[in-house]
Amino acid sequence: MGSAARAEALGPQTTSRPLRAWQAEALGRYEEQSPKDFLVTATPGAGKTTFALTLAARLLQRREVARVVVVCPTDHLRLQWADAADRAGIVLDPGLTNAVGPVRAGTQGYVTTYAQVAGKPMLHAARATAVKTLVVLDEVHHAGDGLSWGEAVEEAFGFTARRLCLTGTPFRTKPDERIPFVRYEEDSFEGDDGERGVGLVSRADYTYGYKEALADSVVRPVVFAAYTGTSRWRNSAGEVVAASLSEAGTRSVEMAAWRTALDPKGQWVPHVIAAMDDRITHLREGGMPDAAGLILASDQDDAREYAKIVRRVTGKAPELILSDDPKASKKIERFATGSARIAVCVRMISEGVDVPRAAVLAWMTSYRTPLFFAQAVGRVVRARGAHESATVFLPAVRPLLSLAASMEDERNHVMPPPKTENGDELDLDPLPTPEKEPDGLAQWAALEADARFAHVLHGGTAHTGEGMPAVGAEEEEFLGIPGLLTPAQTAELLAKRDEELRARIAARPHRDEDDGLFPVEDHPDEDDAGRSWRDAAELRREINRLVSRVAGRSSQPHAVIHTQLRAAVPGPPSASASVDVLRARRERLRTML
Repeated sequence: MGSAARAEALGPQTTSRPLRAWQAEALGRYEEQSPKDFLVTATPGAGKTTFALTLAARLLQRREVARVVVVCPTDHLRLQWADAADRAGIVLDPGLTNAVGPVRAGTQGYVTTYAQVAGKPMLHAARATAVKTLVVLDEVHHAGDGLSWGEAVEEAFGFTARRLCLTGTPFRTKPDERIPFVRYEEDSFEGDDGERGVGLVSRADYTYGYKEALADSVVRPVVFAAYTGTSRWRNSAGEVVAASLSEAGTRSVEMAAWRTALDPKGQWVPHVIAAMDDRITHLREGGMPDAAGLILASDQDDAREYAKIVRRVTGKAPELILSDDPKASKKIERFATGSARIAVCVRMISEGVDVPRAAVLAWMTSYRTPLFFAQAVGRVVRARGAHESATVFLPAVRPLLSLAASMEDERNHVMPPPKTENGDELDLDPLPTPEKEPDGLAQWAALEADARFAHVLHGGTAHTGEGMPAVGAEEEEFLGIPGLLTPAQTAELLAKRDEELRARIAARPHRDEDDGLFPVEDHPDEDDAGRSWRDAAELRREINRLVSRVAGRSSQPHAVIHTQLRAAVPGPPSASASVDVLRARRERLRTML
């Protein structure tokens, strides 16, 4: 049965939007097999969340399961999953902590993180076996069995009724690092050192790759704009070394040139930011009025400096999103739905974060693993309509150009991320840190770096723009839109504007003071009426405020007021109570004032 026929045979959809053909076909395969475990590998941006929630809604409706538990990598994704579940008619609580025992009444499950599961695996096991439960393991490669997270996931969900595993990139693991609930086959491979070895290759029950998604217009086509330049640095011997990003000889020289180019004090970063901003402008003028860009930084210090450069070069402050910022999730949500042009991020948008209007990515980080590259590029490929394309600006270094050239390849052997000393995952392979002298002074120091356009990489082919006929003013308005300009013409345009951008950057006054960066003001919370888990969270906060007022007026301890409240309105503690019980308790407290 074909995809379209299968979609029709599956009947009306539970979600508000019709299913894509691949989602309907994957659902059909699942329902034919009715398996305990099912692994879906679908390229970033293809719609794995919609597939999972549609399946969950059908299993709940048929009473094949009574609860849904979603495990994801980050706290922000908990909110994103809960919002998507609301749209699918499923109430999932993203605020349930390990301190709260049972699943809250009035919900059909909850969203948690791998870290929380690792904290109390037996608690999650009790929740997932109390009733028939579907566990959705989002980005399941985080559950590598060699890591503490993998062991905890197996302990927590080993006896669950159903398990659905999702990943955006296929993976290979070592024999002693199996990921729970994933089927493997042995496979021989050649390592970086040329030695042959034997590993385990995951076998998905349904696979939907980038090439298929591109053909179905599910994702945008990606054009990689590579920028080279000459870097100058002082090595540990005190010698000044200069090398081109694209022509560095040894790996160590290439890494040093790359690190120097990313230094905020040089000219490579502002030049590429100007090119990125120019691309956003043309996208907005060419039919994508809300187009936005993401800048990936290696660490928080660089991110702050890059944000200052964005402010200086573009005249507008970016959204600065740092992993340890308690407002990070709110900032991501605000950027996704707002009109800001650029966000500077550190590890906050690598997996699953949904910003459909982001169509430009500037790779200003030393991360270079295939997994992180695929996930990060996946943030700008989600298609919303015809004639939208994505552009990735990156240093013209071999590791990144190799990953970009293989973007459309079927890569079934993405190795898991490296680990830290305590066993945690890292989605990166950082450049070596500068050596230190005994007195704390750095032996290595970046001096300067310039930037110039190198080529456009599309479909594995490099286009420099040389030898192309001149591109007219009308064509410039449609820079890079599929079917209107070829990759070679796009390259010719970028090369033509290279000197213009250099002059534009030089004309901007350089500000050293910190007050040159004006952060985006915080906005009040959006109207969340109808979202039960958000309602419950607000009700609990309101109850706590009212309890404080009653306690202050009556001179009684807070605990006494809570006890009286539970006696007047029976039910579990507020942390586990349903929305209806919380509303009743709120009204009771109001009568006590």
